[in-house]
Amino acid sequence: MKTFLLEIGTEELPADFAEHVIAQLSGKVCDDLNSTSLKFGEIKCSTTPRRIVLLINDVAEFANDSLEVLKGPPSEQAFADGQPTKAALGFSKRCGISTDDLEVRETPKGPFVYAKIIKKGKSAYDLFSELIPNWIAHIQGRRFMRWGTGERRFSRPIRWLVSLLDEKLVTVNVDGCAPHVKSNTFTRGHRLYENNLSVNSAKEYLKLLANAGVIVDREERRSLIDNLINEASNELKASPDLPESLLNELTDLVESPSLIKGSFEDSYLNLPPEVLTTVMRVHQRYIPLYFNNKSNIDPLLLESRTTLLPVFLCISNGLIKSNETVRKGNQRVLKARLSDANFFIESDLSLTSEERLNLLKAVSFSEGLGSLYDRVMRIVWIVEVLTQNLVGPNNNPENTKRAALLCKHDLVSKMVGEFPELEGIIGGKYLLKEGESREVALAVLEHYLPRGSKDSVPTSDSGSILALAERFELLVSIFAKGERPTGSSDPFALRRAGNGIIQILFSKKWKIDIKQTLRIFLEYWFNMFPNFNINVDNLSNDLFEFFRQRIISQLEEEGIDPDLVEAVAGPSISISSLLSDPADILLRAELLSNMRKSEKLSTLQSVVIRASRLADKSLISTKIFGPSEVINDSLFERNSEKELLDLITSIEPIVNQDSNERYSLLVDYLINGAEILSRFFDGDQSVMVMSDDLLVRTNRLNLLAIIRNQAYILADFSKISG
Repeated sequence: MKTFLLEIGTEELPADFAEHVIAQLSGKVCDDLNSTSLKFGEIKCSTTPRRIVLLINDVAEFANDSLEVLKGPPSEQAFADGQPTKAALGFSKRCGISTDDLEVRETPKGPFVYAKIIKKGKSAYDLFSELIPNWIAHIQGRRFMRWGTGERRFSRPIRWLVSLLDEKLVTVNVDGCAPHVKSNTFTRGHRLYENNLSVNSAKEYLKLLANAGVIVDREERRSLIDNLINEASNELKASPDLPESLLNELTDLVESPSLIKGSFEDSYLNLPPEVLTTVMRVHQRYIPLYFNNKSNIDPLLLESRTTLLPVFLCISNGLIKSNETVRKGNQRVLKARLSDANFFIESDLSLTSEERLNLLKAVSFSEGLGSLYDRVMRIVWIVEVLTQNLVGPNNNPENTKRAALLCKHDLVSKMVGEFPELEGIIGGKYLLKEGESREVALAVLEHYLPRGSKDSVPTSDSGSILALAERFELLVSIFAKGERPTGSSDPFALRRAGNGIIQILFSKKWKIDIKQTLRIFLEYWFNMFPNFNINVDNLSNDLFEFFRQRIISQLEEEGIDPDLVEAVAGPSISISSLLSDPADILLRAELLSNMRKSEKLSTLQSVVIRASRLADKSLISTKIFGPSEVINDSLFERNSEKELLDLITSIEPIVNQDSNERYSLLVDYLINGAEILSRFFDGDQSVMVMSDDLLVRTNRLNLLAIIRNQAYILADFSKISG
């Protein structure tokens, strides 16, 4: 068995390209080789900043032979008096076999002549030579480029190609490159090694590169970097600020990781923690060090002396002997960046937040929607509407309104101009320093949360209300202009805004009728923007359906099974019911999900479905949940009818409760009602629902319809799989 090596040597690849190319290439290679009948072992795909590497172990020398059966002429044309005719001779010659090897097989159209041909499997060498150009062409990514005079597109210019099957060079030409690239046995080590390296064997490749300062295996580099950072942090009794994204980026920026420990002047600890960490982590790819876990830090801290060490770690791609030079260079760069940040803060604090608010009048929000100041005024108005319509928050309305007024003041600050990642964060800190209440400052800081599906929601009620208002304003304004998210295009991040609204309502368990609230907003926008020619009804329907999709998306994000999502939020659920209380939908979905795990859901479903089969023949409204005026107990003929009436009478007050416990109680009653339904349909107390007597039949159908209606407030059980 042989080892195959493919190395695509390039100029420095973007760090975010590595993970994508590994998945693409390994999947394509596996699919192609499986289709060739070539036996092979483990496929290893990896990257460094200057190369994409594919190693395949235990490769057979030849693909397996294959049997091909070809259909020839009818047997009566192929043979005459037991002797082969010209038709048989010609067919056997084309197939490369003797006429003695032909077979006669019966078919629906009569007997025909067949030939079995053994096709020799291609050599691994020939297969790789044919497949490699397609593998390279299959690799896709963002911002691909051409170079020189060639037409080849790739993430970065391809400079060399190594393709070996054990010691044998596999000939490959990469068309469209300038200069032309074809396979050879020469690779390149670390940047600091000038000479080309000759790869004598695919099996020796990893060791050869390791000796030349390159750790080819991406996971090995990642683990090494993680260990280096953790060991250094432990020595300093510190906690590293190393998110997964930064660890992956560092892995894909270096070929030979080494750790550098740097420091900065204590005076810069007077800056807020987020300023220091943004400069270090986001802009310089350094690792800040905390005294303790950063999740316990007050988000409104104005300085970093109690949170951060004046020390940072970074990962170098140089040799150990050059690290002192790199360390001094990194410290010099960091000092300059922190000095700039310090200047920006001092400059910003020369103005008050209200003065910055007035500067928003000169900043356009979006065509036709006025300035950022106009937008802030709309957010303030929405906050007042939400304060009146939300059930659940415990906030100071005046503080929330004040936070709404000042929520965008930092967008014209020098700090946000240089570090846009700090919008809201620096705004909240400035407000606290000016003497605003903590509730106001925290609301401004938190109103950008959540920034994505995995992000946390605001911790404060004022921050949550302001976050809702900001997102509602964006959605209504952009929809009113006539713009919508389409396919993968969503320039205003409207889906994320809608998801954020649902995330907050789910998390806070606040009650609000989104349908009614949106109508209030749209009427206001209709009068505010007459040039938009807003059709309130059409725009309402668009936003209602948009929120249905956001609710469905968020339920799926919460891990609810697809059939349960459809049962509580699918097309069969009316928009009025769906949007009247989104938090209630999650409550019901989670209850059904937990019932499925405890295997109680199937029992409940069988009760509801059995009642519903005939209930659909009833003419009563689905909004009737009690027996009064639709059930006449004088028409009862069996005790089972009385039992069913008692059941729905017991459930009626539960259905009308406004409490989270009502669904659990409803489930218990319905499951306990299984025996009552069984007696209603079967046994000596059973009844003929479809009685010839119209009044009796209607009465019995109405009993079943009420059971169905009561269960329907929980979910549409017809959508739940068994």
